[in-house]
Amino acid sequence: MLTIDTTEKRGPLVSVLVPTFNRRRYLREALESVVGQTYRQFEAFVVNDGGEPVADLVAAFNDPRLVLIDRRENRGKAASLNEALGRAQGKYVAYLDDDDRYYPEHLARLVETLEGRDDCHAAYTDLYKVHCRVLPDGTRQVLGKVVNISRDFDRFLLCHFNHVLHVALMHRRDLFEKTGPYNEGLRVMIDWDMTRRLSFFTDLLHIPQVTGEFFGPVGECDRISYRMRKNKLDYARQVLMIRATRPAKPWPKMPDLSIVFAPDVLDAAAAGMIRQIGAWTFMPCQLYLVLPPAEIARADPTLPNQVIVPVTPGATPAARLDAALRRVEGDYVAVVSPGARVETLWVEDPLYAAAHDATGKVAFEIAGSAGGDWPAVVLRTDGLRRARARDSGPSLRLSLEAAGIAVRPPSEAERAFPFDRLLQNAEEMESDGDWAQAAWLYKQMGERFNNSRWMHERTVRALLKAGGRDGEALAVCREINLTTPTVSTLLLEARLLKRANQPGPAVALLEEADAILEGRGEPWN
Repeated sequence: MLTIDTTEKRGPLVSVLVPTFNRRRYLREALESVVGQTYRQFEAFVVNDGGEPVADLVAAFNDPRLVLIDRRENRGKAASLNEALGRAQGKYVAYLDDDDRYYPEHLARLVETLEGRDDCHAAYTDLYKVHCRVLPDGTRQVLGKVVNISRDFDRFLLCHFNHVLHVALMHRRDLFEKTGPYNEGLRVMIDWDMTRRLSFFTDLLHIPQVTGEFFGPVGECDRISYRMRKNKLDYARQVLMIRATRPAKPWPKMPDLSIVFAPDVLDAAAAGMIRQIGAWTFMPCQLYLVLPPAEIARADPTLPNQVIVPVTPGATPAARLDAALRRVEGDYVAVVSPGARVETLWVEDPLYAAAHDATGKVAFEIAGSAGGDWPAVVLRTDGLRRARARDSGPSLRLSLEAAGIAVRPPSEAERAFPFDRLLQNAEEMESDGDWAQAAWLYKQMGERFNNSRWMHERTVRALLKAGGRDGEALAVCREINLTTPTVSTLLLEARLLKRANQPGPAVALLEEADAILEGRGEPWN
């Protein structure tokens, strides 16, 4: 890791983007956390998105690094970020919402991590979620601070669920040349949409240290994501819009999937299956719909990422597949039969298995595959093309076998989200009262899948419940607090020390946790 000199104006410039709308009361604290950074080489763009005036607040800092973009028209967060990006000059971009705050080392820690790396152009830290009650005068009463997301980067997971908070993120500015700007048509999860697009072009490095806070008011609040979730249909449309986004190629990091569906007729059942594919598939894909001319007019032209492949009337299944193969662009191809079950992870499980199969000699079956000569499978596109070139007969299965490609379902270990599957198993052990076994599994997961800080804390909690394991639990807890302490782990160690009849050290840890809760200290080593 490169050491950054924070006492001089050295190191790369960081552009901090701070969109704001009618949160003047909180904006001052947010900007104080920016100008209080130990890393001094930054510019911060405060974009007033048509809200109450903040020019005097920004001017009061008397800091030329704070630049106000005072727009009188409310155009939304995405437009605010794009406007700031149009003026940003930094090598890196960081983000801060107007009601959140950085700890002093936030920018320094991220710059130190990214500088000198060619393999990773984005990084993110952990944040406290500050549970608070908003009082009638607008002030916030802190109820507690928890790290509710501390997750190592997982590209498949990021396409399904955002585990990278934008306030915690820093990345190279030149990545926008590949991702494109923020989508101003989105009203919710704007951050997730961009982070997902970044993952097409770079890995994201997780730094499991708390470097800031975001606030989560109890009950009703003005956060966009909270308000938008109330309209479930509109929220679902926004999610589908994000999942349908495909940046311009090439994608050096993201697998691309071509789904080939060739129904005999585009009847209600086939149309329903197409809608299901769009609703359930979260990895980037294009649907290649193979149809004779008479059926093409019945296709829905508004569906995103749909490619119509015309074939002659009466074309055989083999001829329809070969016509699609001449068009597909994805690294992987899914050959879908009408009987395939389209549900959660229907294609992601076999895609994950195919993407992690070093041999390239397996076609992984989709659940509900009819089997026979035309199984529903996912495999590498180049492998399927070679198989069809070798044997272009009427049986897909025989073509694959002739090319030495086995057809089988993915094993449990090959399916998507192996970490989350084990996590579910450990939580079921806890529900059954088998705390010792759960503690063992959490420890194994931390060693195998990283996410070590999170799994170590889970290990400690399970050992406490198991009973008679306080010494082991204390050793693990101390290891956490020497490197990445949080309020919860400090309280855990204090509890263990009290049980070990060590009240002095326990009180010291309680005071440290209390200082963090009251904003008088940060967990930093």
